[in-house]
Amino acid sequence: MTTRRAVIVDVVRSPFGKGKAGGALDGFHPVDLYAQILRGLVARTGIDPALIEDVITGCVIQVGEQAGNIGRQAVLAAGLPESIPAVTLDRKCGSAQQAFDFAAQGVIAGAYDVVVAGGVEMMSLIPMKANRLGRDADGVQFKERYPNGLVGQGISAELIAAKWGITREAQDVFSLLSHQRAAAAEDAGITQRSILPVTVQTPDGPKIVSRDEGLRRETTVERLGQLKAAYENAAMVERFPQIRWSVTAGNASQISDGASAALIMEEGLALKLGLKPRAAITHFAVSGDDPIYMLTAIIPATRRLLQRAGLKIDQIDAFEVNEAFAPVPLAWIKELGADPERVNRHGGAIALGHPVGASGGRLLSALLAVLETDGTRYGLQTMCESGGMANATLIERL
Repeated sequence: MTTRRAVIVDVVRSPFGKGKAGGALDGFHPVDLYAQILRGLVARTGIDPALIEDVITGCVIQVGEQAGNIGRQAVLAAGLPESIPAVTLDRKCGSAQQAFDFAAQGVIAGAYDVVVAGGVEMMSLIPMKANRLGRDADGVQFKERYPNGLVGQGISAELIAAKWGITREAQDVFSLLSHQRAAAAEDAGITQRSILPVTVQTPDGPKIVSRDEGLRRETTVERLGQLKAAYENAAMVERFPQIRWSVTAGNASQISDGASAALIMEEGLALKLGLKPRAAITHFAVSGDDPIYMLTAIIPATRRLLQRAGLKIDQIDAFEVNEAFAPVPLAWIKELGADPERVNRHGGAIALGHPVGASGGRLLSALLAVLETDGTRYGLQTMCESGGMANATLIERL
């Protein structure tokens, strides 16, 4: 059989806005936001949209304006051919990354030659937990296996900090570095390479948004250190005496609005059409882990991915490890022995935001930017996910 290779022709995203009333993208319908990104991806690559065989879309909170297969709605809203189908999936924070993986796997298997994958989340419009199971469903499903109940992600981050001995100061220093790196990448024009400016309709007329809103250039370790622990309360203090209560709004990811998309193709066809692939998506892994610690599955997922690729951690040139909370990448670095200088070189979700259904696209665009800027070969991205899951993906710069 002829070996097929899945390549990334391009990956783009919207600016990320604060996921609250008055944020930069507040008032945007998620269908329209995603449609602008799909339309922009087609225009930027020059692909004949009639060649697109599917649009695979990540979206976590699929209720209200994000319900009803938002991928298909966005295809139509973008004015793309009616012949293009779409599917919407939910693997929590890894939804867009899973969309990329499914697209690449479909290309490798011969199910697709041309596919678009991405994600969207308007957290200012559809709040977190809007699609949460009811109280009775939680009890029926978990009471025997987890008699003390599950916990929220913030408590999981605290448990990780306690288990891996990650101090409040270390978290705040890491958070400051995220902002500093993001600012440096923006100032160098690196971040803007993947951002498509979007037009928001406001009561005062159209407004163009072209930059991420969450970056806090003025923050310091001292300012971060003044923030209160976000998840400390009497019940949790009694339940988890090992926790030292160090997770704050400043060392956690920001709730955000945003969308992202990538054009993924079979390499031979891309070259035949005169397109220049940027990287190949070569290996994939998913993993589950303890749902109480919840955010640690990135560790076994990374190990599984490296084993499949036949590579060691020090052979990877750049890493993107989602900054859901500072203890997550810090524990991953400790456990895997990765070089921290290779991790999140252009900042992460602490500085730039985390629109949960779309964040995989920001990680992928940042990973490509590092490899292309440095002229290096291998990039690995991994994303922790609610319920104790994770994706890991390996790309090779071409």
